[in-house]
Amino acid sequence: MSTIDKIEELKKQRDAVILAHYYVDDEVQAIADYVGDSFYLSKAATAATAKTILFCGVSFMGESAKILNPGKTVIMPDMQADCPMAHMADLEKIEKMRREYEDLAVVCYINSTAELKTYSDVCVTSSNALKIVQALPNQHIFFIPDENLGRYVASQVPEKHFIFNDGFCHVHTSISAENVKKAKEAHPGAEILVHPECTTEVVKLADYVGSTSGIIDFATESRAEEFIICTEMGVLYELKQKNPGKRFYSVGHRQFCPNMKRITLEKVADALESMANTVEMEEEMRLLAKKPLERMLELGS
Repeated sequence: MSTIDKIEELKKQRDAVILAHYYVDDEVQAIADYVGDSFYLSKAATAATAKTILFCGVSFMGESAKILNPGKTVIMPDMQADCPMAHMADLEKIEKMRREYEDLAVVCYINSTAELKTYSDVCVTSSNALKIVQALPNQHIFFIPDENLGRYVASQVPEKHFIFNDGFCHVHTSISAENVKKAKEAHPGAEILVHPECTTEVVKLADYVGSTSGIIDFATESRAEEFIICTEMGVLYELKQKNPGKRFYSVGHRQFCPNMKRITLEKVADALESMANTVEMEEEMRLLAKKPLERMLELGS
C-alpha cells in the first residue's frame, strides 16, 4: 500500500479531515481536503464535520483549530513545526501600552501563540487585517507580532494611530528590494506580487500587495503571463495548478519556511495512525484566546 493510499484509509478510520497551508510541500497540498491561507483554514476548521482535524502547518494553526473546535481531536504531523514570529511579542509591553493608551485595541496577527491571543482584543490575518482595523472603533492600534504587516495596514488607515511591534517573518524579511529589482531586470514584463509581511521597501515595488490567497487570485485574473512572487514558494503549487500557461519566478533562494517543510506525507500517515500528536490546551486559556478569534470571524465575514 502506498503512503497516499494509507492516508486515505486512515482518514476514513479516524473520521479525519486534512487541512494544509499553501506553504507546505506540493505532495502534502495534493492530498489535503482543504488548502488555503490562515483565514480560509480558520473558517474551514469550524465548518468541518469530521471528528478529527489533521492540520498540515505550524503550531499556531493547530492551536487556533483547537481553540475554535474544543470537541474535536486536532493533530499535527510534526509537533516541532513552529513559527518563530508567533512568539515575537512581549506581554509586559502589551500591558504597558494598555496603561498608556486608554482607547487601545491590541490587534493580533493570527500568526501568534495562543498565549498572545489571550492578551489581544481581536485577531487578524493578512487577508482581513485592513477590513477589521477599519471596523474597530479604537483610535490607537497596537499591532502584534509582525511589524511589516502592521506598517502596511497603517499606510492604508492614516486616520488611526499605530504602535508597532518588532516581530517579523524571517522568510518575507529575507526578500530584499535589491533582489526584487534584479528579478524585474531579468523579467521586465513580469508583475511583482508581494505579501505584506515583506518590508516596506519591497511593498513599494509591488504591482499587487496581498495575502497568499490574494496573490493566487490576482495572478489567475491578471492578463500578464509572468509574475515575480514575493512570498514563500510553496504557493507556486497552487499558482501553477490554476495557471498552467503562466510563468512564476522567485526572488531569492531563501524563500522557504523550514518549519512548513517539516510536514511530509510520511508524517501525515504516522500522525493519523498513532493519533499521538494531539493539540492540548487548558480550558481557561482556550476561552480567553477564543474571544479575539471569534471577533475576527465576526468582523471579517
